[in-house]
Amino acid sequence: MPEGLENGRRWDLIQKIMENSDSKLPVSFWAHWILRFVLGLTFIWASWHKIINPGEFAKIIYGYGVFPEISINLIAIFLPYVECLAGICLITGILPRSSLLVINGLLAAFIILIGFNLFRGHSFDCGCFSVSDTPGNAAWSLLIRDFLLLWAGVYLLSRLKSPVNMRNTQRHQI
Repeated sequence: MPEGLENGRRWDLIQKIMENSDSKLPVSFWAHWILRFVLGLTFIWASWHKIINPGEFAKIIYGYGVFPEISINLIAIFLPYVECLAGICLITGILPRSSLLVINGLLAAFIILIGFNLFRGHSFDCGCFSVSDTPGNAAWSLLIRDFLLLWAGVYLLSRLKSPVNMRNTQRHQI
């Protein structure tokens, strides 16, 4: 079996560095890991209150005024678990591409919803990190925060190696 391959899989950066104790982890590795950790933890933290209190979260979703009533309870129950699972997967490195696609999709949807409600002058509670009944006055700061998080997600996604490219690279190394 060629060096660097085990069970048809390529050794990742950490395993290679562990073999060579004289090497140091590059700064970009730590920067990417910190971004993954912050983005994943943000989604886990945001999902916590929604998981505990889906009824209050359903009221917040209703307050957006854009979803059909029949879908509100389903969204209030399903969405927090998707956020939590995507955050956990991103932090642990399990299916990082899929978790980043989910997180980036959610952030894009949040940006559209917040922007739409700002455009129509609707006062609403975003329901991001709590399920309180106080409408948020800082909707522009929500947009800025979500754009920054989306930038981090897109950056991380652009730095992941494509599975197709990894397969081609492995074939050329053999």
